[in-house]
Amino acid sequence: MEHFNVGVASCSRDLTIYRKLAPNNLLLKHSDKYYHRTKQFTPLFEHEAKAILFNLSSGFGDGISSPQKPSDFCIDAVNLINPESEVIAVMTRAINNSLAIKCKYVSLTSGETERVIVPHTIANNGQRWHVRAFDRKHKDFRDFVFTRLIEIQEIDKLIPKPELCESDNQWNKILTLAITPHPSVTHPKAIELDYAMSAGKLTLNIREALVGYLMRQWNVDCSEHASLKGDEYHLWLSNIKDLQGISSMHIAPGYKES
Repeated sequence: MEHFNVGVASCSRDLTIYRKLAPNNLLLKHSDKYYHRTKQFTPLFEHEAKAILFNLSSGFGDGISSPQKPSDFCIDAVNLINPESEVIAVMTRAINNSLAIKCKYVSLTSGETERVIVPHTIANNGQRWHVRAFDRKHKDFRDFVFTRLIEIQEIDKLIPKPELCESDNQWNKILTLAITPHPSVTHPKAIELDYAMSAGKLTLNIREALVGYLMRQWNVDCSEHASLKGDEYHLWLSNIKDLQGISSMHIAPGYKES
């Protein structure tokens, strides 16, 4: 009602039509007077995963998506990794309802293992979508790649407070990054224009858990003295001394703990 600015009568009419189209999808529980998704739920509409994630990340949470029509004059980067829409659906439900997920996860180091995770946020690291979740196997918060999650199902049990988002210190801590043109760049003005720098510096406030991804995505030299060589290094993290001991930085170019 709030989102579409319609009245009770309109909502009731729409729900009645939906129940006629998909009688096995909804169940009205009189205890809370809410419609709940049934185990026999089958989607009436097909949704494109890329459109769903784009709309969610842009703040459109009504679940509406449609295949994106390519433009003839504006071309985005090629996306090689697209998660299944059903995986997205299960994760968003689990996050909204504070539920755990039982699944199998295929990692590069351990192969296929059974996991129980408690997801709280979906994020794009620049290359692929992952879910930030508490991992009951290792008893800490980790990132899980969407496309490596299989045989997922929700667990309808209360979640202990230490497994909720508020206990994820790396996610909740905000770090300030000072990024400058790499000292090896002959004409730093070009880099300053690329990144809309002010006085030769770009200041960003980023969640600790995401810092390493950002540095790798943009090839930011994270060595203490900007020692990395190569035309791909246009940027340098000039306040690297303030960012020691951060686990996500281990994937950042040139990062070494002092």
